[in-house]
Amino acid sequence: MRLSKMHLKTLREVPNEAEIPSHILLLRTGMIRKLVSGVYGFMPMGWRSVRKIEDIIRQEMDRAGGQEIHMSAVQPAELWEESGRWFAYGPELWRLKDRNGRDFCLGPTHEEIFTDLIRSDVSSHRQLPMNLYQIQTKYRDEARPRFGLMRSREFIMKDSYSFDKDQAGLDKSYQDMYETYERIFTRCGLNFRPVEADTGAIGGSNSHEFTALSEVGESEIAYCESCNMAATVERAQCVDAEASYAAELPVEEVHTPGTKTIEAVADLLGLEKEQTIKALLFVTYDEEGKENGYVAAFVRGDRELNMTKLINALGIPEHSIEFADEAKMSQATGCVGGFTGPTKLHDCTIVVDSELPGLKNLCAGACREDYHLKNVNYGRDYKGDIVTDIKVLQEGDPCPICGAPVKHTRGIEVGQVFKLGTKYSESMGATYKDENQKDQLIVMGCYGIGVTRTLAAVVEQHHDENGIIWPVAIAPYHVIITVMKPDDDIQSKVADDICAQLETAGIEVLLDDRKERPGVKFKDADLLGIPVRITVGRGAADGIIEYKLRRDADKEEISVQDGIARAIEIVNAEK
Repeated sequence: MRLSKMHLKTLREVPNEAEIPSHILLLRTGMIRKLVSGVYGFMPMGWRSVRKIEDIIRQEMDRAGGQEIHMSAVQPAELWEESGRWFAYGPELWRLKDRNGRDFCLGPTHEEIFTDLIRSDVSSHRQLPMNLYQIQTKYRDEARPRFGLMRSREFIMKDSYSFDKDQAGLDKSYQDMYETYERIFTRCGLNFRPVEADTGAIGGSNSHEFTALSEVGESEIAYCESCNMAATVERAQCVDAEASYAAELPVEEVHTPGTKTIEAVADLLGLEKEQTIKALLFVTYDEEGKENGYVAAFVRGDRELNMTKLINALGIPEHSIEFADEAKMSQATGCVGGFTGPTKLHDCTIVVDSELPGLKNLCAGACREDYHLKNVNYGRDYKGDIVTDIKVLQEGDPCPICGAPVKHTRGIEVGQVFKLGTKYSESMGATYKDENQKDQLIVMGCYGIGVTRTLAAVVEQHHDENGIIWPVAIAPYHVIITVMKPDDDIQSKVADDICAQLETAGIEVLLDDRKERPGVKFKDADLLGIPVRITVGRGAADGIIEYKLRRDADKEEISVQDGIARAIEIVNAEK
């Protein structure tokens, strides 16, 4: 492809809206084009890389026995109502009506559609197992689209669904997809880590998130270097502090004026923060958006509340809970903002972290302005409606598997696999007849890859101050030939000959024949990040070219044939 004929517009300045390297570089290279917030189009160079990621996915999915289909992005509300997700998915579900007033949504995922397909087409155990997949545009009405392709409202995703006769079959399908994902992300050039993850709005019993390690990632990961524990912080289980066997002291009310924080009350009373109880107050809503009740959650004073664990404990969707208006909640439950404890509350759901029942003589709010209670003990002074782990596994806490201190890092979620079990087949009536002609529920799994997010994650991991450094496998082109003087007949002929030989060998070549200054061409070559750069200049008459890999600082002058041979060798080894 001649660069002089390509639709390409690179930018010298950093766009104001872009904050992270992938967003900046994909805009500066002209690979993506913003339409509105969270919605992007792909220009020729960017689309070539997207298609290469899709090709890798298809090759590995087909290798694993997947069958590609393509379903509509427009989905009828009735199917989502059957599964119970029309409300549960929340405001991110992009809802619309047709001219007859019938409800539809733009699919953010396709569990309902694939379940409906299988319940219609599968009747016998002989048709199982089965794995169907698609690569398709998805839609989520993000409240705060940000970071370019990282969190957008329209994106390309590969979603696949496995259908098995029993749990053992699902376990095998899940492991097959797990290994398939490892191959896909390795081929894309990502440094990634599979971690245990929360199932969220998708549901199911188990899930792993494939996370590309990156400082700008929105996923926070807890991991242990002494064992194989790795999980998103929202999923990671915590080890409760060792139970205390101290004698329970009498409750004592103390005057604590103005101490509305854990730090303030601990300082005033000469306590450590772990000797206190922290209260967090929430209101919940029903399917119609009406207030449904209040929740008071309690954790040890030095702990942080894990909202995902709290939501799971309550069994409610993420969007149906928010922090309460303390004054309004006070009238209904007796809480007092900044001085709320678990002993005097009423008419609300009390959720107690699993650590608290084993601790003795703690300090908690007295539900009275400017007062706290000392020597509060679980069982004697208060009880929880729900007692479970609702705390964050913090860096330095003991690993829940081996006890060693855990560490935290950040990453970008590029894929996730789920064991759905019978969540959808039960609600939607997807069954098969077993060997005895008895109806059995189909056991399902689902598996997603963010194609366009993977593109952004690769750029996050593969760039420098000059631009992108594409891995060969997903680079828009393998080689860029930079011609110093396109009007020079010798240089032009040498460049054309190199291009022809490389293309005959199956190498994708971008020929920069633009009438631009050499400095501009070199800057664009670095910015675009093509893996191999061959420069045709004054040595062309003597059969000498400059050869350079984008990922290396060194460049050297070698013969034309050596340059061709090296380019072919490295591309074939890495593509």
